[in-house]
Amino acid sequence: MRVRHNQRVRKIEPAGKVAGVSVKTASHGRIDKRQAILAAAFTVFARQGYSQACVQEIAQEAGVAKPTVYNHLNDKENLFREAMTEASAELTGALLAAVEPLRDPGDDLRAALVAVGDRLLELYCEERSWALRRLLYAEVARFPELGCGVDKLTEALADRFARFSLQGKLDVQEPEVAAEQFLALLTGPMDNRTAFGTRPAPAAELHSVAESAVRTFLSAFAS
Repeated sequence: MRVRHNQRVRKIEPAGKVAGVSVKTASHGRIDKRQAILAAAFTVFARQGYSQACVQEIAQEAGVAKPTVYNHLNDKENLFREAMTEASAELTGALLAAVEPLRDPGDDLRAALVAVGDRLLELYCEERSWALRRLLYAEVARFPELGCGVDKLTEALADRFARFSLQGKLDVQEPEVAAEQFLALLTGPMDNRTAFGTRPAPAAELHSVAESAVRTFLSAFAS
C-alpha cells in the first residue's frame, strides 16, 4: 500500500507502553500517589478527627486535586478505613520487628525481655501510635472492623513464651494470656504517665517501666 509523503502515520506503541509511558511506570506512579493520599489522610484525621476532617483538606495535604482523592479512594469513609489500615499495618510491622530478638535471647532472658520492652514502649509512645489509638477508640463504633483484627503482636509474644516454656526458661501454661499480661504490664502505666500521649516520656522513664514490667512478669512466670 502506498503512503503519501504528507500523510501522517500513526505511531504504534510497543506492548507495555501507553502514550510513550510504560505501563509499569504509570502503575508505580498511581501507587505512589495513593500512598501519598493515605499518608495525608492519616495526618488530617489525626489532627481534626474523623467528623471534622474534609476531603478537600486531605487533598491539599497530599498535594493533589480533590477529584484525584475520590478517584483513588471513592469516599471519605473508605479513605478513613484505608488510612487507618495502612497506619496500623506499618505500626504492627515495627512492633513485630521489635520482638524478633526474642528468637535468640542468649543466656540472659531478663536482659532480653527488658531490651524488647524498651523498644515496644518507644513505639507505643510515638505520636503516630497515640494518634492511631485515639482515632480507633473514637471511631470504633462507626468502623467496628478496624477493632476486630488478629493481634499479631500478642501472637508473636505467645509463640516466644511457649518456646521458652518448652526450653525450661519460663513456666507458662497459657502463652497467649502470658503475652497479654506482659503487654499490660508494659503499656498500662503509660496512659497516666503521659496523659494519654500529651506529655513526653523520657527514655529513662520508659526503661524504668520496662524493668519493672519484666521483674513482675518473671516473678509470676520464671521457671
